[in-house]
Amino acid sequence: MQEELLFCPLGGSGEIGMNMNLFAYGKPDNQKWIIVDIGVTFADESIPGIDLIYPDPGFVIDKKDDILGIVLTHAHEDHIGAIAHIWPQLKCKIFSTPFTAVLIAEKFKEKRIDIGNNLKIVDLNGIVKLDPFKIEFITLTHSILEPNGLKIETPAGNILHTGDWKCDPNPLIGNKIDSKRLREIGDEGVLAMICDSTNVFSIGRAGSELDVRKSLLNIMGRLKKRIIVTSFASNVARMESVFFCAEKTGRQIALVGRSMHRIYKAARQCGYLKNIKDPIDARDAKKISREKIVYLCTGSQGEPMGAMMRISSGVHPDVFIEKDDTVIFSSKIIPGNEKKLYKLHNQLVRDGIEVISEETDFVHVSGHPNREDLKDMYNWVKPKSVIPVHGEYRHMSEHINFAKEMQVPFPVQVENGDIVKIYPGNEPEVFDKAPSGRLYVDGNIPVEEDSKSIKERRNLSNNGYIEVTILVTPKGNIHKSPILSFKGLPVTDKEEFTFGLEEEIESISKTFSLNNKKHKENLIDALKIGCRKYTKEKTGKKPFTNINIINI
Repeated sequence: MQEELLFCPLGGSGEIGMNMNLFAYGKPDNQKWIIVDIGVTFADESIPGIDLIYPDPGFVIDKKDDILGIVLTHAHEDHIGAIAHIWPQLKCKIFSTPFTAVLIAEKFKEKRIDIGNNLKIVDLNGIVKLDPFKIEFITLTHSILEPNGLKIETPAGNILHTGDWKCDPNPLIGNKIDSKRLREIGDEGVLAMICDSTNVFSIGRAGSELDVRKSLLNIMGRLKKRIIVTSFASNVARMESVFFCAEKTGRQIALVGRSMHRIYKAARQCGYLKNIKDPIDARDAKKISREKIVYLCTGSQGEPMGAMMRISSGVHPDVFIEKDDTVIFSSKIIPGNEKKLYKLHNQLVRDGIEVISEETDFVHVSGHPNREDLKDMYNWVKPKSVIPVHGEYRHMSEHINFAKEMQVPFPVQVENGDIVKIYPGNEPEVFDKAPSGRLYVDGNIPVEEDSKSIKERRNLSNNGYIEVTILVTPKGNIHKSPILSFKGLPVTDKEEFTFGLEEEIESISKTFSLNNKKHKENLIDALKIGCRKYTKEKTGKKPFTNINIINI
């Protein structure tokens, strides 16, 4: 049997977020695997009670004895957020650069998971040898510290996994993209490039953090009252720009929100943010006149518990906002968040507060490559094949078209679970399918998409709840009236509704012997149907119904 080089995405191919990619090398009966990134995505309002979703790791857990390690490209949640959920089932080595390692260690500490010495810190541009793989970290630019591409060297040839990236000529923090090394890798030959697809529809270039800094300084220079800037906490270059602009405009700065403090602390720990003035405590900032303070806070996407939403609602304990103040949303409006963000914008404007966002001013650049950036990467790397990832189906399909325009011989379209044979063969192809799916973090328990708990909660959310308790005497008679409780039903006359429901319950119960176990079970089913039918007639809702029969 000939040795094979395989690629398989378990998450991030067909959605933006939840990235998890597998590489394997060896003979079919003896393959070694590495995992690149292990991220989450965030649930929307259609799944009540769920915040985090991550790829179902069942396929790779079955191979845990052959997993050489988890390699992390950078510290965004959609690339590292699932690690504390999945790692305990794998117990393998984890490799990352210093900033990512700090945030990873914190995740395990929060979950009280002891990873021993399994977290291995890799120097920038460092090399990890996991025979038969040799993995070289390549410095790129993105909207977070220490973003890395990975050159994955195998006996069959080289793969370049780009991770998340852009071409930023002035990233402000960290090094510029290592185009020299990328050209060298291209000259060595690249069998396949696994590439970010997020901004494939966007023409031109993604833009530079330096240009955002200049624009923010102009904007903040003209503002006279209190300024609140809300941004992604993970964008340390943007954080430094707000510190820079605060100092230049004679203002002090306070950080607001747990994530903002966490990222600031991690960046300082890794030697970044050295040349800035220390922030002041938000509680102390209340003593400073409003024209001399800038708050940098979380909640740029209108998250209900984010600092910005709490400030706008007047419930934040430390930050107050009033007429003629300004809020700068220095971030992208992520698709799906428009409704809650515009609600937040409208509330602020209604209160006489100026709102500045990417819709009105130049206050944000993306961390992902536009088409001109992609062209640069293709020209440097000159891959034989391109496998688009990190995108919805429409992004990846357009990326295939783009790769053809760039005259890449063998672009391959994939979705989660596809197993691509990169080698051997004349061209890479999808040749098998791995089981894939999503796990929802329900409280602290991972459950499947069709789990009973989620179905019941959706039902409760949409239709309300009725609970019926019947007390049964030793002679098998109903003791007094049934005890009724209902929630979430549009009942206008509670007394009339309750009386009718009691009559329905008593009418159904008469036909069953309550001393007979089988009859009791049948009665419960009949009452569920009867109560739901009655409630549907009266309210239009078919509620989740629970029946209790108690012997007294």
